[in-house]
Amino acid sequence: MRRRAVLGGILGAAAASDAFAQAPQRTHSAAMPWPTQDWSVGPLPDHLDRPAFDLAVTDAFAGGHPLMGETRAVLVVQGGRILFERYGDDYGRDMRLTSWSMAKSITQALVGCAVLQGAVAVDTPMGNPHWPAGDRRASITWRQFLQQVDGLDYQESAQNVAEAGNARMLFGDGRLDTAAWAANLRLAHDPGSHWNYTSAGTLLIADALTRAVVPDPRDVNDRRARMLAWMRASLFDKIGMHPVVEFDPRGLFYGSSLIWATARDFARFGYLYLRNGVWNGQRVLPEGWVDFARTPGPAQNTDTYGAQWWLQPQSGTGRPTRALLTDPSMRDAYSAQGYEGQIIVVVPSRDIVMVRLGKFDGGLEAWDALGDWATRLIGSFGALRP
Repeated sequence: MRRRAVLGGILGAAAASDAFAQAPQRTHSAAMPWPTQDWSVGPLPDHLDRPAFDLAVTDAFAGGHPLMGETRAVLVVQGGRILFERYGDDYGRDMRLTSWSMAKSITQALVGCAVLQGAVAVDTPMGNPHWPAGDRRASITWRQFLQQVDGLDYQESAQNVAEAGNARMLFGDGRLDTAAWAANLRLAHDPGSHWNYTSAGTLLIADALTRAVVPDPRDVNDRRARMLAWMRASLFDKIGMHPVVEFDPRGLFYGSSLIWATARDFARFGYLYLRNGVWNGQRVLPEGWVDFARTPGPAQNTDTYGAQWWLQPQSGTGRPTRALLTDPSMRDAYSAQGYEGQIIVVVPSRDIVMVRLGKFDGGLEAWDALGDWATRLIGSFGALRP
């Protein structure tokens, strides 16, 4: 709760609640390993539940669970070291794979970097050039967009893929100017009252963030180059991450999707959050920003979403759909999730980051199968022992 004035009140009253009191996040100690150049690698721990672990690995890579589809990479970090890393046929540790919507969590981090630099205040209206003064959409705050309670009328997916909002925005009628397409959405709910999963909202965040840190670009190429340089200096270079970021034809990074990175780089990003936004003693994200990410938003129709990160509910299985993990002892976990089964899972109580990259073709049933598998794999490592 310190630095509330500096951060524009990013935590809110709920962030200091008891919901996470049993799982404080470690930040830095002299004995803690940091992948400043590359990851340290350790052996599988003595306390590993070997039968459960072996079965989970078989299910992932030998087709033991058909709903999971193809697993391309699995990586487990505990105690700051890689304890398990494996790749599917034709994939390897130096291959960049797509984030899909895990990029939303990276965009949340980039907004945090701008907050730390004083370029963004999250409780102020985010705004958009397409919204004139007096337009109610112009009053929606950064916080509300980050928590996906902006209230805009948007449908992420549809039975006919061509009609899905995300497909239309990225590849259909919105593809030439994604921000203009998203800004044209009408208001369907009072901001703050209704949660709705929305790639359009995250893309508008990317647009507003770009305008905040790259004012008055000379042209599309200048906008893209300066934004990418800012991303690298503010986040990626600080944690040793080397992603490829895609931009739309107007030089806007998509924000909601299409960041390509290796499994080890995605693990670096998860490790930054596991360490509460601190990297080897240097604060990269504002104090309290990680708690903001892993604190449920204000809408009553969900308890499994924070600020561009997916959460575990503090009781029950979650709403509107089941949470990823099923073990109640891991209710402190939170995750970045992407289309077709991309996940970065952070479990502070076990000091674990787990990355899985792959491809499945199912819907909620496939996500439930992936969550059951992730619960078993992470559970087989148990808690970190002194």
